[in-house]
Amino acid sequence: MLPEVGPAGQARLAAARVLVVGCGGLGAPVISSLAAAGVGHLTLIDDDTVEPSNLNRQVLFTEADLGRSKVVVAAERARALGGAIDVATRAERLAVGSARGAVRGFSLVVDCADGLPTKFLLNDACVREDVPLVHGSATAWSGQVLVVPGRRGPCLRCLFEGPLPQGALPTCRTAGILGAVTGVVGSFQAAEAVKLLVANPNTLVGRLLAVDVLTPSVRAVAFPRRVDCAACGDSPTVDGTNAADYDAAACDDQ
Repeated sequence: MLPEVGPAGQARLAAARVLVVGCGGLGAPVISSLAAAGVGHLTLIDDDTVEPSNLNRQVLFTEADLGRSKVVVAAERARALGGAIDVATRAERLAVGSARGAVRGFSLVVDCADGLPTKFLLNDACVREDVPLVHGSATAWSGQVLVVPGRRGPCLRCLFEGPLPQGALPTCRTAGILGAVTGVVGSFQAAEAVKLLVANPNTLVGRLLAVDVLTPSVRAVAFPRRVDCAACGDSPTVDGTNAADYDAAACDDQ
């Protein structure tokens, strides 16, 4: 019934193949929203199991799931929401050298990952493979969302050149997080994913959406493609194959 979607858009959703990296706090609203929206195929990547500290924000899981593989439980929930959906699972961590192959062939990728190295690795792989990426992150009371349209950028490295040294940023483990924050940020990610899949032009390409639920505020800040960007610039130097590009990292467990 939405004029921006319509029958043609619903058909595009049904034909879409979406890769979701991370099945935690951000992955929960993304996976459930895309499954319920009628996305035809989801591939889920996560190497973790459910633990008690996850339950305040990772709403796909319950105490009955403790110790189980997150991708297995998330796939069960997705299939329960959308009977016709095809869900594939990969209980592994995205690795340097294999990331480009992992994103290749998908309509888009949603970054719900649990660490800065993985986020930059996804960015670089999606830029090189020309696959749209919806990035999200959340800690404490705030989060951010941006869309990387593929090879033409701008991308995550146009804002942040690379992973910061260990301890340079607060993380969910060190600063805590309100569970609702990942729900808000993940819902924005899901909305951006749907807009990309139905070819709606009103996406966050070239804008960083900053969400703060404490104040509260939501604002979008424009940023340009940098011609010297290491990923999407005129002479790119990173491509997801060199481990040294992802070594100095802070863990921002989602």
